[in-house]
Order: sequence, then C-alpha cells, then structure tokens
Amino acid sequence: MPTISDVAKLSGLSKATVSRVINNHPYISKEKRERVEQAMKELGYVPNPYARRLRGTLTSTIGVIVPRIVNPFFSYLINSIEQSAFKNNYQVLMFQSNENKEKELYFLNLLKNRQVDGIVMAAIENDWEVIEPYTQYGPIVLCNEYLNKANVPTVRLDQVKGAYIGIRHLIEKGHTKIAYCTGGLFAEDGKDKDRNKGYQQALEEAGLTINPNWIFINKHTMEDGKSVLKKMMAMSDRPTAIFTGSDEIAAGVIIAAKQKGVRVPEDVAVIGFDDQPAAEMIDPKLTTIRQPIEEMGEKAVEQLILQMNNNGAAVEIIELPVELQVRDST
Repeated sequence: MPTISDVAKLSGLSKATVSRVINNHPYISKEKRERVEQAMKELGYVPNPYARRLRGTLTSTIGVIVPRIVNPFFSYLINSIEQSAFKNNYQVLMFQSNENKEKELYFLNLLKNRQVDGIVMAAIENDWEVIEPYTQYGPIVLCNEYLNKANVPTVRLDQVKGAYIGIRHLIEKGHTKIAYCTGGLFAEDGKDKDRNKGYQQALEEAGLTINPNWIFINKHTMEDGKSVLKKMMAMSDRPTAIFTGSDEIAAGVIIAAKQKGVRVPEDVAVIGFDDQPAAEMIDPKLTTIRQPIEEMGEKAVEQLILQMNNNGAAVEIIELPVELQVRDST
C-alpha cells in the first residue's frame, strides 16, 4: 500500500508539502498541488480520513446550503441528506441563504475555516467565478441546481424534460394560453435555464408563441402564487392554464382561485413541480412533476464523501429522472 513518503518521492516534494496539499492548505502553488495530485493518482494513494480527523483537519461535519428551509422541497431534501450522512458517521449543519449572496459566502467561509469538511449546495446565488476559489479548502457538491462552468460533482434532475412534459400535458388538454412561472430570466447560465428551454421547446413544437405577459419571474412562494393568480385574472387576455414551477406556488394559485371564485381546472388548469405529500392534500389534488428527492440527497452525500476521502476522485455529473403525476388540477 503506497504511503505519503511514496507520494513525496514520486512528486519530488517534501512530505510536509504533500501533507499540506492533502489537507487543502491554502498557500500551496498550483504547480506543486498538481504534482502531488498526479503522484497520488499514479500510486493509487488515498488519504486516511481517520488519521486526518485525529490531526484536527476533519470535523466529521458537512454543511448544506438551501435557499429557504420553509419550502417543503428543501426540508425533504435535507432530511434525506441528514439520514444518509448519519449512516456514514457524519453530522449535518444546515445553512439558509435566503437567496442572499453575502450569506452564501459567509457559509462558504466555514469550509475555508475548516468548520465543515465539505458542503452540499442545493441552491446557488453567486457566480461560479466567486464560488470556485472555495474548492481549494474542501469539496463542494452541487445538488438540485448547477452551473455549466462548475467543475465539481453535481446531482441534478432532467429539468428540460420536467418543464417539457408539464407544458405538453397542458397543450394536450387543449390549452394554448399557458402562463409560466420561472426562478430567473431566460439567460444562458441563469436560474431555471433548463426548465425555460423545456417550456420553449414544448411551445415551439405546438406552434405556439411566447406571450411575455404570461411569464412570471422570480416566483418561489405560496404568496407569490396568490399574487400570480390575481394578476392573471386582471388580464383582458387571460391564460387558461399555468405551469407554476413548484407545488408551493401552485398551492398559492389554487387558494387564491378559490377566494376569487375561479374554478380549477375548469377556468384555469394548474400544474406544480416536486410532488410533495401536500400535492395530494390540496383540493383539487395537484398535477405535478415528481422529483426523486430522497435519491438526490443520497447521491449528493455519496459524492461528497467520495471527494472527502479521495481528492483525486473523478468529478461525476449525475442526472436523475422526473415524471408527470396527473391528478385533478388539470
């Protein structure tokens, strides 16, 4: 079995330098880091996490950044991550960014200060150029959201398909005036870019054009859903269906519709995204896109531990499937 001395000899560097690279010491040149990593790869050397823990360079703690814990999707995701981490003898610290860039950086600094061994980011507020420097202090895994430029393990869903099958379902139900909620602008590397592509693809195939008045940007909460329904009903040219982007927004739409005497799905069809347990409790029961939340959490922890135990491990992009769950709201 190769030792740290073997890595030092092959790389032509001292054991102290090799140790600093293994422990993600910030003041190591890129050239030396690459030499050590190449030597480790050639030798098949894997750092011993238990020895590192005894030296105080591991905390047995991983961090998870979510935008809003009150969103049930993220509550279920954290539950899956925590259970999977516990099985692997790790504890979890949960951080709530509230979609604030400065808060996100504050939490990432916990990785820099070695208060956590690695971080799962279930939401991304800053550009990757801002986040990437923190990867030198420990592994980061993206889960749920991702960026094209990111060179870290990622667990994501087929978001293009999710939006596509949702919009196609509404079109097949006879709807041509379809409102759409999205987390961000239609930018190449912006939030919800994949869903936006799926939405556009479904409309184009049906020969339908996008009506900017029916697109609602930065909608995330139940209150947002209520507001969207009120705006729709105030339009002279009203949509007859809406793809909300989350079960939480969809619930707000349905609540507001009842308050205004708008029938679902007769007057407006509503489709959500997530398939939270509440989707079957809403009246009418919610048609939605089902996401494998439990598997997402398990895969994210699996990738993070793999990187923590072997910083030469390959970077994987794991894409999980989604499916349409048809109920009464469409």
